[in-house]
Amino acid sequence: MKLRKSGRALLATATTLGLGLGLTSCSPSNTIDYVYVTASKNNPGQISVYKVDSESGALTQIPDSPYPSGGRNPVGAITSPDGKYLYVINHDDNSIVQFTIGTDGKLYPQQTCNTPGSEPVSLAMNAGETLLYVVDFYSPTTPGGPVYSSANPGPGALVVYPVDAGSGNIGGSGCAPVQQTFVDSNNVTQTATYVPIGFQPTGVNALANGNSVFVSAQDGLPSATSTLGVVDAFDVTSGGVLSAVTTYPTGTAPSAIASDPTNRFLYVTDSRQNQLVTYTILSTGVLNASQNPPIKTDTFPVAVTVDPRGFYIYVANYNAADVTAYAINQSTGTPSAVAGASSYATGAGPSCVIVEPGLGRFLYTANFIDNTVTGMELNPNTGTLTANQNSPYLSAGQPTCAAAIPHGNHSTQAVSATAGTGS
Repeated sequence: MKLRKSGRALLATATTLGLGLGLTSCSPSNTIDYVYVTASKNNPGQISVYKVDSESGALTQIPDSPYPSGGRNPVGAITSPDGKYLYVINHDDNSIVQFTIGTDGKLYPQQTCNTPGSEPVSLAMNAGETLLYVVDFYSPTTPGGPVYSSANPGPGALVVYPVDAGSGNIGGSGCAPVQQTFVDSNNVTQTATYVPIGFQPTGVNALANGNSVFVSAQDGLPSATSTLGVVDAFDVTSGGVLSAVTTYPTGTAPSAIASDPTNRFLYVTDSRQNQLVTYTILSTGVLNASQNPPIKTDTFPVAVTVDPRGFYIYVANYNAADVTAYAINQSTGTPSAVAGASSYATGAGPSCVIVEPGLGRFLYTANFIDNTVTGMELNPNTGTLTANQNSPYLSAGQPTCAAAIPHGNHSTQAVSATAGTGS
């Protein structure tokens, strides 16, 4: 999950309530998942770690939680599909931190890498656990070129890192990204550690089949005044080399991006028009807009996730303090509001939403304004949600993002949000 730039400016003014621990306990034998929630108030940032009770979905913070995030202002997190590693991006330090996850859910920092550009906002990992994708809000400065900032906006950057199968290390011991080739705005072929993407990027999504990567950005033109959002589409080789497919117009302020586990449908939230846009993904990686118009969300959607079965979509709406739920038409990918209530109250300022991967029965949101995590039970037959026992649960200050791993003999599919994630 990542938090878009305008959202971060809004969140920085929010009142916070400090640190706390969950109020519910459960025995270790009932633990089905561990949930990791990043928080940005302290310096360095923090990561709260919770175990999930298999019966109620209740969260309990583990001993030693919260942990340092390894940098300032963590805004994105994702777990490896095998559940062994957690990767966190720290926006203000331009860094990625890799943690090993213990069998008890505890975190052990292993590696810190700096991104080529600045202000990383989103990350994703392929299902094969061989490639890590990171989006920098600003591209690197070229020799003699401009330094990009809010006063001098520039394109974002998509960076691909190889991941070591044995250690989970990023780009080997030297944190080296995959070299990319692209044609710049002056029609000159360049080789670099990144490819340029739209201005004000907000999220990245890697398809489960590993063939395609998509990036949402709020301005696809070389200016800071466009009102058209875009999705940049790339094919990717097994070694992480990107080739641009094309750029698609997407609403006016795309804020988060997610795909279904069958690689057929892509979903993008638009925080300015309060809508969810659907694309069909062709086998070539080309996107086709759904024949149906965008679907209404609640106010200021900033995060989206698809449940592990690929049946339902859940959108976190920051200003409305709720989650909207949709069923996926399995033929067309078109979302429709689930039967009954289509929105469900969360804590104040939900900035991220995930479905736990162990059983796919519980949903959680990280709530930036009131420093909580909301938990809900997901009915797999209808997609409806009901509040968990003792929800909401206290978190470290200003929670921004969440990721989870299964514990024990359960599904090993990593689920994260991009507000985002992957994911």
